Amino acid sequence: MFKIRTSKYRHVFCDAPKQEATHTGFRLSTVTGDQQYIKASTKYFAVALFGGGGAVYVGRHDRPGRFVPGHTPTLHGHAGAILDFEWNPFDDTMLATASEDTTIKLWSIPEDWEPIAANGQSKQGTDIEESLVDLVGHAKKVNLMRFHPTAANVLASSSSDYTVKLWDIETSQELSTFSEMQDLCQDIVWDYKGDNYATACKDKSVRFVDARSAHVGNMIKMAHDGVKGVKVCYMGQSGKVLTTGHSRASGREVKIWDLKSLDKPLHVEKIDTAAGALMPMYDVDTDVIYLCGKGDGNIRCCEFEDKEPYFHKLNDGFRSTVPLKGVCMVPKRGLDIMQCETARLLKVTNEQGVQPLSFTVPRKSDAFQPDIYPNTASNVPAHSAQEWWGGSSKGPMTMSLNPRDKSTNGAGKAPKKFQSVASLSSDVKKLAARIRYLEGKLDAAGISYDKK
Repeated sequence: MFKIRTSKYRHVFCDAPKQEATHTGFRLSTVTGDQQYIKASTKYFAVALFGGGGAVYVGRHDRPGRFVPGHTPTLHGHAGAILDFEWNPFDDTMLATASEDTTIKLWSIPEDWEPIAANGQSKQGTDIEESLVDLVGHAKKVNLMRFHPTAANVLASSSSDYTVKLWDIETSQELSTFSEMQDLCQDIVWDYKGDNYATACKDKSVRFVDARSAHVGNMIKMAHDGVKGVKVCYMGQSGKVLTTGHSRASGREVKIWDLKSLDKPLHVEKIDTAAGALMPMYDVDTDVIYLCGKGDGNIRCCEFEDKEPYFHKLNDGFRSTVPLKGVCMVPKRGLDIMQCETARLLKVTNEQGVQPLSFTVPRKSDAFQPDIYPNTASNVPAHSAQEWWGGSSKGPMTMSLNPRDKSTNGAGKAPKKFQSVASLSSDVKKLAARIRYLEGKLDAAGISYDKK
C-alpha cells in the first residue's frame, strides 16, 4: 500500500497523548450515522451528549479535564437529538447545530466560556440555552452541515428529506434547494472556491452540484461497490476528487477521480478489510491525507501528488489499540507552530473521551520553519454572502503562520457579531427607559420637544 518518496513530511510522527491532556467524563450521543461526532474551531471543540434536549458539550483546547454531568455547563435548546454541528470558519465562537427536530440553530459561545478550570476540574457555570438564529425549512431531520469555505455566513445542510439547502444565516433566508438526490446523503463537501459542492449518497452515487443553480453538473454513478458509506474530498485546486468506501469484497479502498472525466477512477488504492468507514482528513496546504477508520485505532498518513502514483506513504502515522468513534481536524491557525506541529486531530473514543493527536515534523531548530508552513486560510472571508450569490468566485483569503507576521497579514479582524432576540429586546428596554428618563428631565426643565 502506497509508494514511498523523499518529502519534508516524510518523518511526521504522533505520540500517544498523555492522560492529563485528554477530555473525559462525558457520555456521548449514541446516534449512529455518517457524522464525525466532533468538530473544532481554533479555540473550542464540540461533542453531542447522550440524553434528551439535544445537549452539546463545548470544551476549550487549552483546558483538558473531566466533564461532570449536571455540573459542567453545556449548550442545549433543540427538541430532539443533535446529529451534526459545524463551526463558522470566520468566527471561532459561532456554532451551528442540526437536529432530529428538523431545525438548525446558530449559537454564540461567550468569550469567557470556561467549563473546565485550569486544574482540570469541572467549573460550574450557566448553560447556553438561547440560540442566535433558527433556520426552519427541512421536512425531516437534518443530518449534515458544512459552512462555505470563502463566503461569509453561507451554510449548506442535508436532510432525510433528500434535499440540500443553502442558507444565508445573516438574514435567516434559504438561498436554494437541491432535490435531485434519490437517497440519504452520507457526505457533503465544498470545492476549493465554494462554487460547487459534492454529495455522496446511499445509492452509491457522487453528485457534483452547481451551488447557485442547484443542478447536477457531473456525477459518479457508482463510486464504490460496497454497501458502506462513501466519503468525498476535493483535492484543492488540482481538479481531482478523492473518495473512500468499500469494494464488492468488503475491502476498504481509496479512489482518485478526474473531474473532467468521471467514467473511471485514475487510481484505486486498496487499504485493508476492516468494516468501519474511512474518513479522510485532508490538509490542503501540505497535501497530506490522514486516513481515519471508524472502529480502527490506527491513522494512516500519506501525501497526495497530482500525478501517478498519486499517493506516497509518510512514516507509520499513529498506531493505537483504542478504536476511533469520530474525528476532526483543528484549523491550522490553532496549532503550536513553534513546536513544528503540522496537524492536530481530535479523536473521539468510547471509553477514554477525546484525545488530541498532535502530528509533528521533527526539526532541530527552534525558529519558524517556513518550508513546512505554507500560507493557510485565514479567518477573513473573501466575499459576502450577497457577493458570492451574485457570481463572485474567489479562493480563501490566506495568512502567514509565522508569529511575527500575524499582526500584518489581515488575520484577526473581528467578525460580525450576531445578537439573539432576547439580547436585542433587553437593549430596546434599556433604551426605552433611558428615553423616559431624558423626557422627564426635559419636562422638569420646561423645555418643549416633539413627543411623537
